[in-house]
Amino acid sequence: MADPRTPLIASDDHLAHAGLVELVAGREVACYESPERAIAIRDALLASGAYARQAPDLHGPDPISAVHEVELIDLVEHVWSDAIADGWNPSRPLLPDTFLLREYGPMMLESRPVARHLRLGAYCFDTATPIVAGTANAARAAVDIALTAADRVLEGAPLAYGLCRPPGHHAGRNLIGGYCYFNNAAIVAQSLIDRGAQRVAILDVDFHHGNGTQQIFWQRDDVLYVSLHGDPGWVYPYFSGYAAERGEGRGEGTNLNIPLAAETDGDGYLAALTDGLDAIAAFDPDAPLVLSLGFDTYHADPICNLALRTDDYARIGARIGELGLSVVALQEGGYAVEALGANAVAFLGGLREGLRDQ
Repeated sequence: MADPRTPLIASDDHLAHAGLVELVAGREVACYESPERAIAIRDALLASGAYARQAPDLHGPDPISAVHEVELIDLVEHVWSDAIADGWNPSRPLLPDTFLLREYGPMMLESRPVARHLRLGAYCFDTATPIVAGTANAARAAVDIALTAADRVLEGAPLAYGLCRPPGHHAGRNLIGGYCYFNNAAIVAQSLIDRGAQRVAILDVDFHHGNGTQQIFWQRDDVLYVSLHGDPGWVYPYFSGYAAERGEGRGEGTNLNIPLAAETDGDGYLAALTDGLDAIAAFDPDAPLVLSLGFDTYHADPICNLALRTDDYARIGARIGELGLSVVALQEGGYAVEALGANAVAFLGGLREGLRDQ
């Protein structure tokens, strides 16, 4: 008899991606993105009895290089060892201190330091994406988690949940940022295309706009990106996520941003979500839905200005399930650690019910 529990793909490799700091308003603070986030979600889901933990399968480097440029992959893999060889204090996370801007001129990428840690600012767009000894391994494991969740859905599961840490949706083709190193959702979407899908939809319900996912598929008509997020006129990442951004070239019309006003509550969120789900239905995907799942829309999240409550997540999950698509759900943000477990149980439980009713 088949196991009725939902696959929960998780790894402990993320635990070494720890001791992280970021700069906020010029001050060094502990990162909100911490191992405790994943632990809280994992423990709550397993305690519910509805999820079966599975280790990720190894998928190798090719799915990553299908989305990210070689220079970025090389940087993530080796920047820490370069820094250590140059005398970096191993107890201190690595952050860029000089950023490459287009005003440097046409030779800016040809003229660059040899050591990777000295050119980190050419690939990182903020001061919130620290690198430590365990970062590269954690980022690779998160990709394997995401791809294994996709495998389980393609094998017949209506839903699989990938407990990805670090998250991914801010990582672009050649950029890291926003706690993200490899774009887990984009890698899964590309993998589905490579396995024969013609139309893949990504729904991003994290509080922050997935600027990396948007960039990767900006000129593509085979991947629809729909994102509900806080108004970037006031919240990170500030420079992307506006409603006027619709894609370019062949991709025009396959990018839908739905910025939300501060204090949007559950009813308001569901109304906006309906527009996103209608766009997905019209796109008519022939592959599982890729869901970038963030719980930083919670009213008590330290870096959120929306007003969702735990019960709202069950309603949102159920509404997504009503699309009738199988779902690869991949963890992105969510930083109110004390509420993460309950919010994950509510959302995924609602999604399970919505899928069951189809």
